[in-house]
Amino acid sequence: MAGEPELHQPKNQEEEVTVTDQVENEPKGLICSSRSLQGYLTPVPWLLLLLISLGLFLLMLATLIQVSRIRAYTQGQTQDQQVAVPQEQTHAGLEQIQQIQQQLTQFNASLAGLCRPCPWDWELFQGSCYLFSRTLGSWETSASSCKDLGAHLVIINSVAEQRFMKYWNVRKNQRSWIGLTDHTHEGSWQWVDGSPLKFSFWKEGEPNNDGDEDCVELFTDDWNDNKCTEQNFWVCEKPSAPCPRH
Repeated sequence: MAGEPELHQPKNQEEEVTVTDQVENEPKGLICSSRSLQGYLTPVPWLLLLLISLGLFLLMLATLIQVSRIRAYTQGQTQDQQVAVPQEQTHAGLEQIQQIQQQLTQFNASLAGLCRPCPWDWELFQGSCYLFSRTLGSWETSASSCKDLGAHLVIINSVAEQRFMKYWNVRKNQRSWIGLTDHTHEGSWQWVDGSPLKFSFWKEGEPNNDGDEDCVELFTDDWNDNKCTEQNFWVCEKPSAPCPRH
């Protein structure tokens, strides 16, 4: 009985040795791999990967939005330029038209400056041109000379025209024939165009028909009847020519 414990003790030792040997004989790489795998399976690295992925997604989304905005802005600028081109052309066309109008205005002004309603040596007054002769002649010769110039001996039919004639007569200080006569009917004064006398500016005591005086002259300030054969200066009258309007 005292020897039984000694018999069972070797079995237990053999079992322990067997278990230990199995553990010791187990490959070390397998043990390390299992431990390493357990370390990588911790929750912290997976959360980090998720955050990185989310960040990349947001970055890509922001990039796409920015690209879309740039494209939209570029298209808008292109459309504005396309619309602006016709406006610039229209503005340029208006400027050309204005320049042409200004040139025409200047041209018309130049023509107006060059235009003379009356020929040289003629004087303009109220739409008529007047020529004060520098030679002498009878009433008939004076009337014929005016007719050759496309005019007639002056017809005075207003107070203003009489004042104009008085101014020139004073300056010239010469007797000048006018287009008034009564040689057709004595005492019936008519103008060279056949119209009757309406306004008269006779000197005091005139007409007196002294020695058959049938023709009228402008003498100093007023009228005087005189012989038609007397040698006087004369005054021709004709309508003025129209000039181009501005």
